[in-house]
Amino acid sequence: MCGIVGYIGDKVTTEVLLKGIENLEYRGYDSAGIAIANENKIQIIREVGKVSKLKEKLEKEKLITSSFGIAHTRWATNGEVSLKNTHPHNVGKVTLVHNGIIENADKLKERLLKKGYVFKSKTDTEVVAALLDNYLKTKSEKQALLSMVKQLEGSFALVIMIEGKDYLYAVRNKSPLVIGSLKDEKYIASDIPAIAEFTKDYLLLEDLEIAKVTKEEVEVYDQKGKKVKRKVKRIDVTNEIIDKQGYEHFMLKEIMEEPRVLHNLLDIYLDHLDDLDISRYDNVHIVACGSAMYAGMIGKVLLEEKAHIDVTVEVASEYRYKKNIYRDKTLVILISQSGETADTIAALRIAKANHQDTLAIINTKNSTIDREADKTFYIEAGVEVAVATTKAYILQVALLSLMAYVTAKKKSLLDVDECIEVINHFKALPRLIQNILKDNELYKKIAKQLYKHDNIFFIGRKMDYAMCLEGSLKLKEISYIHSEAYPAGELKHGTISLIDKGLPVIAIMTDKKLKEKMLSNIKECEARYAKMFIITSEVIDEKDTTIVVKKTDQFTQTLLVVPILQMIAYNVALLRGCDIDKPKNLAKSVTVE
Repeated sequence: MCGIVGYIGDKVTTEVLLKGIENLEYRGYDSAGIAIANENKIQIIREVGKVSKLKEKLEKEKLITSSFGIAHTRWATNGEVSLKNTHPHNVGKVTLVHNGIIENADKLKERLLKKGYVFKSKTDTEVVAALLDNYLKTKSEKQALLSMVKQLEGSFALVIMIEGKDYLYAVRNKSPLVIGSLKDEKYIASDIPAIAEFTKDYLLLEDLEIAKVTKEEVEVYDQKGKKVKRKVKRIDVTNEIIDKQGYEHFMLKEIMEEPRVLHNLLDIYLDHLDDLDISRYDNVHIVACGSAMYAGMIGKVLLEEKAHIDVTVEVASEYRYKKNIYRDKTLVILISQSGETADTIAALRIAKANHQDTLAIINTKNSTIDREADKTFYIEAGVEVAVATTKAYILQVALLSLMAYVTAKKKSLLDVDECIEVINHFKALPRLIQNILKDNELYKKIAKQLYKHDNIFFIGRKMDYAMCLEGSLKLKEISYIHSEAYPAGELKHGTISLIDKGLPVIAIMTDKKLKEKMLSNIKECEARYAKMFIITSEVIDEKDTTIVVKKTDQFTQTLLVVPILQMIAYNVALLRGCDIDKPKNLAKSVTVE
């Protein structure tokens, strides 16, 4: 989940490296560092904190002249946040940066200690540097790298400098890595945004491949040391996508983009609805993590109730270790914004190993999940910089809703009038959400009543419960308020004991069939003096803490609630003075287990 960058060329190396890790800071921001080199020396500068702290330190340093180097912005996995654990790490002739987790680092460390190596940090990364340094004592560079790769267990993306050499090495396994290419300039990074403003041409390494990167060319070798060709691809994003465009935070900008990206998604898929048909399957496994899994829970309700398909929703980190039961016609749907989520990739590979059809719903083209899944649907969100997902989540929900609608229609489970109504509601979504986002004064008013509390509950039923889970996650992610979501019917089974006078409870009520049940649950909370906040599409006694959304249909109703939950969470975090785009302990793309 860390961000790594390498550069070799004629630009000012430190400027390129700093810009690269600034663009990758959503992957981690506990600490940052760079290493630059010339023929005689490797200079390493590191600092705890965000990249801005490193920049301040660099302004005070006397830097060597350099045409290549590496950089890192860290999300701590092995070892606490400290200067000694900050990358890059140097052992002997080897200096490197690393994204991933080396699962057998302790065993390797024991062997290397016996060979006389002394370790300064608690990281698995320093162990990798020592391992390679040890192999370089008796082997050629290529053979040393191949030997190192064979010894490492786990996930890793590495950019490596070797003392006295004027080139870089890049190695990957189960962690993303791209190499950007210009004539006489090369860029290495863990994600495309780091290189997008410098070059539009890039290539991808496959697992266990090694690349030797000079100013002029990139040589790629497979795990047997055989030279292989890699096709150069073209980045289809622009520099402007990583600009706040006047908004205070990327998260707010990305929420405000929801009407536009929804319009784009509908433009693409409403003209190709048959592509979304999964009626040939009797059983679906939806596998994802975090917000993507909560989107999958909405998809489950729609596919079961409207398309009559049996669906299980699994958190990817559990799916990869449990006994999965497949039927003759099972489809495994993998949902991931980045397409590089480690647990979701593992689940995909399990499904393929069991000869199941796989379908990916992702945002990032040419990502690992995109390349390995049998079929991919793109949500077309553009780059999402804020750690807490917003526009990607609403697009995942929209695509699953469209899929359920198309499948139900194909199975003749909807009548003609209902089909016309649903499509009209889908087409109206961008305009309706645009209107919802204009009501920020209401969300600010509600946030003022929430932000001083330490505990908040969300309650709902069926799809409303799935939205509660996402609303609760969004709030706790960026405001650090302890928040929990419960099925409203479970209140009496223990949860209600936690409700005290003044405790905020956010109730979501959009299912007409469950209106009376939800009203009963709301009254149970009010009887214990909870402070109720209600989001509903049903007519009830309106209060200043009630938000009413337009009544649509089951396929589209949830999509009108999503931005409300996001705006409430955003305004609460704003009042609490939190770092909204980069919440503590989190990173955008979870590329390690």
